[in-house]
Amino acid sequence: MDRKVAHQHRSLPLSTPTDLGEDATRDIAAALTALLADVFALYLKTKNFHWHVSGPHFRDYHLMLDEQGAQLFAMTDDIAERARKVGGPTLKSIGHISRLQRILDNDADFVTPRDMLSELRDDNKQLVGILRQLHELTSSHDDHATTSLIENWIDEAEGRLWFLFEATRLER
Repeated sequence: MDRKVAHQHRSLPLSTPTDLGEDATRDIAAALTALLADVFALYLKTKNFHWHVSGPHFRDYHLMLDEQGAQLFAMTDDIAERARKVGGPTLKSIGHISRLQRILDNDADFVTPRDMLSELRDDNKQLVGILRQLHELTSSHDDHATTSLIENWIDEAEGRLWFLFEATRLER
């Protein structure tokens, strides 16, 4: 392939064929990309707390947060690829994540284990709400494949929320 032809191919826009329609493609891809930013933000916060947790329950919390981080990271490729399958673009950089994320970062030098788990519990609850809104959007556009994925992600987020809730309950 000569240089002129190669350059022409690089300048072609992304246009994945889909039957969802222009509005659905735009809205669903944008919502999935924002979700992806949130999941990356929550993943990194979970790993941050995994790396920095301390105290008498260190081993249990360290392992739980590692499992939860792995579950979040596993979602990322599915989310990004779904955005591409419906015909839209997705994240391109860390800066792009920071512009879209709704899950807040925590850059504190020290966070108590209880505060770590409480913050992650609240973040996962926020993520469940985001997923439910996205479920409504994809359902309204008859995007059954994305809707089905979201149902599984809601179940996983509710599982993380449950574990974090139970780990933060005060003993009586």
